[in-house]
Amino acid sequence: MTNRFRAIAWIGSGILALILLTQPVSVGAQLTLGLFVIGAMAIVWRAGKGAYKRQLFLALGSFVVIRYLYWRLTSTLPPSSDPVGLTFGIIVLAAEFYCVLILVISLTISADPLTRKRIEQDPDDLLPSVDVFVPSYNEDEYILATTIAAAKSMDYPAHKLTVWLLDDGGTDQKCNDPNPQKAEAARTRRSELMTLCDQLGAVYLTRKRNEHAKAGNMNNALAVSTGEIVVVFDADHAPFRAFLRETIGYFARDPKLFLVQTPHVFLNPDPIEKNLRTFAKMPSENEMFYSSIQRGLDKWNGSFFCGSAALLRRSALETVGGFSGITITEDCETALDLHSQGWTSVFVEKPLIAGLQPETFASFIGQRSRWCQGMMQILILKNPLLKKGLKPIQKVAYLSSMSFWLFPLPRMVFMLAPLLFILADIKVFVSNLDEAIAYTATYMLVNIMMQNYLFGSLRWPWISELYEYCQGVFLSKALVAVFISPRKPTFNVTAKGLSLDNDHLSELAWPFFAIFGLLLTGLFVSVWRYFNEPAVSELMVVVGLWNLFNMLVAGAALGAVSERKQPDRHPRLGIKRQGFLHVNGVAAPVEIVDVSAGGCGVVVVGKAPFDLRSGETEGLLTIEPLGGVVARNEALPIKLKHTNARGDRVVYGFAFQELMPRDYYVLADLMYGDSDALPRFLETRRKHKNAFAGTFDFIYWGVTEPFRAVSYSLKELRTKKEEPSQEAPQQPSTKWLHAILAQARDGSKKTPGAGASNAA
Repeated sequence: MTNRFRAIAWIGSGILALILLTQPVSVGAQLTLGLFVIGAMAIVWRAGKGAYKRQLFLALGSFVVIRYLYWRLTSTLPPSSDPVGLTFGIIVLAAEFYCVLILVISLTISADPLTRKRIEQDPDDLLPSVDVFVPSYNEDEYILATTIAAAKSMDYPAHKLTVWLLDDGGTDQKCNDPNPQKAEAARTRRSELMTLCDQLGAVYLTRKRNEHAKAGNMNNALAVSTGEIVVVFDADHAPFRAFLRETIGYFARDPKLFLVQTPHVFLNPDPIEKNLRTFAKMPSENEMFYSSIQRGLDKWNGSFFCGSAALLRRSALETVGGFSGITITEDCETALDLHSQGWTSVFVEKPLIAGLQPETFASFIGQRSRWCQGMMQILILKNPLLKKGLKPIQKVAYLSSMSFWLFPLPRMVFMLAPLLFILADIKVFVSNLDEAIAYTATYMLVNIMMQNYLFGSLRWPWISELYEYCQGVFLSKALVAVFISPRKPTFNVTAKGLSLDNDHLSELAWPFFAIFGLLLTGLFVSVWRYFNEPAVSELMVVVGLWNLFNMLVAGAALGAVSERKQPDRHPRLGIKRQGFLHVNGVAAPVEIVDVSAGGCGVVVVGKAPFDLRSGETEGLLTIEPLGGVVARNEALPIKLKHTNARGDRVVYGFAFQELMPRDYYVLADLMYGDSDALPRFLETRRKHKNAFAGTFDFIYWGVTEPFRAVSYSLKELRTKKEEPSQEAPQQPSTKWLHAILAQARDGSKKTPGAGASNAA
């Protein structure tokens, strides 16, 4: 009875508040109200971020949002006497309502995210047996060796830990391919990986046919393995030593727990970060999802499986027949099925794996296209709102993660809508400058304030707009394809571990040049019409500013598709380890300050007892034990490549020389032994960026990056002109262009849907 009364009270209060908030007022009064609310939000912000202050801040912001929506719905649509303008106006209004809906859902889920306390570690004799699955398709052997060695090196009883390499690149189907070259490559791969697993103490497993992609590969392993807990690592996701100790205990405390998910953290920048040079100072795009949104989902038992860096209970998987495979997003689909059966999930915020991201813009778009299509498949084929067994808040949680991926459609609507009036005199909304300031400007400012208040240390201002536009240009086609044929998309693997030897334009750059050129034309036309058509000058100011903002987004995007060279294919991780450098039988104590799969940076403690010469000095590197853990006796063979001065210290950059399989255990100890290395790295980037500073950075990119893109284009034209007889070299990621173009025809390709929901 109490709950029913509380629900009635909430509904009644909501209706009364809505009636109050939609009362018509003058434009001047609306501006005064908006400025008052903005001032009140600023005061609450300065007072701190406690739970009640947080809710008050969001409530104040919601006041302005509701007032804006009411004004847009009742006062800004073109009249019915203008059917063309009314049609386009409704489309733009629908796009705005979608964004507000995503904002509302996101705020509901993330208003008070859950922070879990670290659990105590259980004694070894009470720990469950664990099978580690490392699904693989076409990754380089050094990537697989690093991941396997790191998985085998996890702090866990050896007799309870089995690591499986699930090789879908060496199946019987591939070894008997009609193409003799492909068949030979598959047989060679199988033989080499079997030897690698034997030397590293892992179990090699393949299957007859490549059916049902990653889900089928893992289900094949479920049939032959027996561990109580299944851990999944992507082939390029290496775990830190403490991974299992920090996560496994949750299963003993909740018999209905099916999932423990941890964040995905990447050692290399994605193409946008690389090309705009933000990786070292700006939080990555996925950090808002893993550090805020997943915690919000966790509060409502809605945190879902993200394809890797996760632990799953075997008995739970068996109740749904293993990993789900109706859609191409087997991770989120599996979690949805298990949540609907009453199983629970946990999100552990501490980053415990280090992975790789796509290096090229084309492979980045290929990856995001698959995430987008997979989540849309679930929304269409297994709509969470209709899923029996889910609690209402769980339905909202899943709806948040899936409906976010509709963003390409409204993003492209917003990008092109002002051109309708500027170039074709089609009014998509009716407003004057005073109304635009009183309603639209205050709404935008409040929206920025809410995003910056909630996510300011995890997402810089306007970065969401940039990422969504960069993806939306191509993902719009992917969405249409999956709507037409929801069951047609199939799995494909994202290319990683590439190197870029020279600056060049992405093969997907031309649509961005075309859109920027169109917006630039719109800018010139809007200025001309403002001075020569007095009847439209006031509205032209509003629409022209809208178009100018779009130009800044499109200009920054040109920088995102202007690929900077990246000759080093091994991203580095900053660490703090001690060791000894051995040269010609003489040892010197060193501090190891960074490490990658290809080498490390060391600082000699005191004066070196030997000469260090780049390109000449060779030796061995041994590592001191960490935290009571006995380091392996083996040493890493190294050769000095370069010397760098960092402040008052000299850092010697050594490359590893011809690592043998056993050496990867030493590398795993060095690179993944300290589980606090990733949190330290992330904290260096999580500095709150206020709206003014973030806007300045964004304007700078929007103005300067088009010039860099044009310079790359001119450079390529000169190169082609100077070498007319030679065919231009194909970039490593060109195959993704064909995959992306194929989406428009058949809705192809997929990868795990871990990055869903950048909402807000």
